[in-house]
This record gives sequence, C-alpha cells and structure tokens, in this order.
Amino acid sequence: MGHRHDHAFGFLHTGQPEGLILSRRNLLKAGLAGVGGLSLPRLLQAQSEQRARRNRSLILLWLAGGPSHIDMLDPKPDRPPENRGPFGVTRTRIPGVVICEHLPKLAARLDRFTLLRSVDCRGSNHEPNTVMQTANRRAEPRTNPEAVQYPAIGSLVAKFHGSNHPDAPAYAAFMRSRTHLAFAGYLGQKYDPFLANEAARLPIYDLVGNDTGQLSRGALLQLPLGVDAQRLQQRRHLLQQFDHLRRDLERQPAVERFDTYTQRAISLLTSSRVRQALDLEQEPRPIRDRYGPHLWCQQALLARRLVEAGVAFVTLDLSYHTASGTWDTHGDNIPPYGGIRKGLGPLLPLFDHLVTTLVDDLEQRGLLQNTLVIAMGEFGRTPRIGTQGSTDGRDHWPFVMTVLLAGGAFRHGQVIGRSTPDGGNIQERPITPGDLAATIYHHFGIPWDSTYTDPAGRLLHLLPDGGEPIRELF
Repeated sequence: MGHRHDHAFGFLHTGQPEGLILSRRNLLKAGLAGVGGLSLPRLLQAQSEQRARRNRSLILLWLAGGPSHIDMLDPKPDRPPENRGPFGVTRTRIPGVVICEHLPKLAARLDRFTLLRSVDCRGSNHEPNTVMQTANRRAEPRTNPEAVQYPAIGSLVAKFHGSNHPDAPAYAAFMRSRTHLAFAGYLGQKYDPFLANEAARLPIYDLVGNDTGQLSRGALLQLPLGVDAQRLQQRRHLLQQFDHLRRDLERQPAVERFDTYTQRAISLLTSSRVRQALDLEQEPRPIRDRYGPHLWCQQALLARRLVEAGVAFVTLDLSYHTASGTWDTHGDNIPPYGGIRKGLGPLLPLFDHLVTTLVDDLEQRGLLQNTLVIAMGEFGRTPRIGTQGSTDGRDHWPFVMTVLLAGGAFRHGQVIGRSTPDGGNIQERPITPGDLAATIYHHFGIPWDSTYTDPAGRLLHLLPDGGEPIRELF
C-alpha cells in the first residue's frame, strides 16, 4: 500500500491478470513483484551478502590443556606475585589494555583482535575436550555417558552450511589426540572431521615438543599402487551398479554411511584440490619462511590453504602431548607439561608468532573478512599460583577464561567483559559457550535456532543451553 515508485520488475506488468484464473505464471510474476520492491541496488546487495556468507570459514586454534588467562591475555600486574605470576606485561594498540610481555607481536596488532575476558566455561573438562567445542555443558563424558554423542560445532557447520567447494570437506582438523576433539556424534560419522594431518607431510614431534627430524608419510590421499583415477572411477561405477541391485532392499543406516564414505573418499582421491592444498611445496618459499618450520606454524599455513581450497571449518589441535594437552601447566613437579615459567613460557613466543602470522597472511590475501579466527582452550587456570604442591603451577579453573578472536567481518579492537581483580571469577558481561557458538553460526549464516534429529528421532537444538551472538561484535 502506498508503493508508488517503479520497481526492478515493472517490465513484467505484474498487475495485469492473464486468464480468468490465477496461473502459475501470474503467481511467479506476483512473487517477483514483491522481490522487486527491494529495488535493484538492494537486491544486488542481498545477493552479494548471500554469496559472501556462503564462502565463510573459521580456523580454530585449540590450545589443548587449558591456557592460563592470567599469564597470557588477562594479566593482573598490580596483584601479589602468588596471583599475578612470574611474567610482566606490555602495552597494546588498545589504549589502557595490557597483555603478557611475551606476546609483543599480538600487542602491536591487538586493534585487529578482540579479547573476550569473561567466558563462563563451567562444566568444561578435558580428555575429551568437548564442552567448549560443542557449546553443550552436558558434553562431559566423565559424568554423562551420552556426552560423546553431542556434535561438535564444526560438525554442525558441516551439516547446515557445508563446504565452500564441492571437492573439499566441510570440516577438517589437524589432530594430535582423539580426546582433544569433539566429533559428529548424533549427526553421523559423515560429519566427522577430515583428518588433514594424515594427508600432509609434516614434522614429527615427540610428546614434549622435540622435533625428531622425521616427516609423516601423509599417505591418506595417495592412490593405491597400480590404481589411477580412471580405474577408481570404474570401481565407483561398479559400486553404483551393485547399489541398483539392492534398490528394493530397506536402506539401513550402515549402508548409507558406507555410501557416504565411498563417495567422499573417491571425490577426495580423484580431485587434486585438497591434495594440492596440503602440499606445502606448492606454497612460495617466502611465505613458508614467514610461517617458519615449527609443526604448529606449518599446520597454520596449511589451514589457510585449506580455507582457500573451500574447507569451511578447520581445527588445529595445538599440543605435543596426546594426554590432557601441552597447555595443562600444573607445575614443574608435575610432568610432562611443567608450570607457568618453564612450561607455558616457551609456548608464548610460538603462539605469538603463529596467530599474528596467520592473521596477517589472511588479511594480505583478502581472506580475513570471511575467515573467523578463534584461539581458546577448555578453561582458565587458578588465580593462585603454586597449586598441588608446585612452585609455579596453576590447576584447572572453569569459572572464567579468555578467548581471542580476529577476522570474520566483526568489529574488533576491543575487550569484552571483565574478570574480578584476581582473575578468579566473572565481574561483568558473562559470555557462555552458547553465546560463542551463536556468534559462529551467525558468521556462517546458520539460524542459531535451527534443529536436527538424532537416530531415535528426537528433536535437538544447535544451542541446547541457549545463547545469542555477542552483540558488541556487530
């Protein structure tokens, strides 16, 4: 009513009936008239935004073990030594904000990042590390046998968003330990992560971070001896013929899973897209040198290459040890991870280089607007140092932690939330796992009130504990 100016589809003469009854053509014309009300520039803008959202991606830097927020990103320099820890602080590009002195590159670029200093991680544990990776506080297998069935956020992104290219998996991971990642659970194994570390030649490190000088085989995407792509396609055709023979049989879930695995495996084997993305020799030497030879840095470079190849969600399990994780710094008297000074200390310059190099590279290649980078672990560490009889260790602390964000077309250069003066609790603006997950789903254009069904037909929600996108990021 009251719409007087011409719209983009006026040439269709939508107000003129065709025939005595409403035809399919008239219905289509009427629908186009409604779209036309947007005006052509608005319509083109909507199309552009939709295409951009289809190409969204995420790189999760998973600091397995639970990094100390107080000794990294939420320091307490005015507190007593037993609270503030052994490290000093450095000023950042955000006025009035300081972080650990061993993160100088991040400090110089913090205006391109966001610190979430009030993340409520209650219920989170590790081995397996699933609460924060699923946004479900019941995803704790030590107390809930059903916990392993709750899908990872990456698996839900794979289901509701999919990959950004048909020849690429939607969800990939560099996995150090099966207990460090959440998997697809109720969604089915077809939404489990593609284990990229099994398809790339990477340095082999021992459990305490020593480079052994050896390289992994990276044989996952290599064709069997004597089998080329043409022969593999012939085998695929034969499998399809067998499938037609059983078309009258009831299709069981196991059969469907087999079909999905077969199709995905053949697609990955016959397409060179992912195989080339995981070949670091394809990357120019100056870029490889910029990242450096360390295992984690090479994985970060491969994560960027996978994003370029069309993978939507990539998780890097940044740990040497296969148990609770390298960032589990209980104390020097509690091996193998050590305490804050000797255990966490050497990790900080490495993390500083990795996260800033990755974000710089994404930005220079025009990928940062569409790629959200998140660095986090399971929980924070105790406000008081010297727990469990150690001199410099900190125990698990699921009451508050800090999460680092960059990219994703969000508004950065800010600190959201605040912990108490000793870093032991949330003082203002609690952020739940559901809030973080809702922000991720918004990034991918997935309605956070979406639902799915488990094998028993139960209706399940993407955000079982609720949650909303973090409003300060918009």
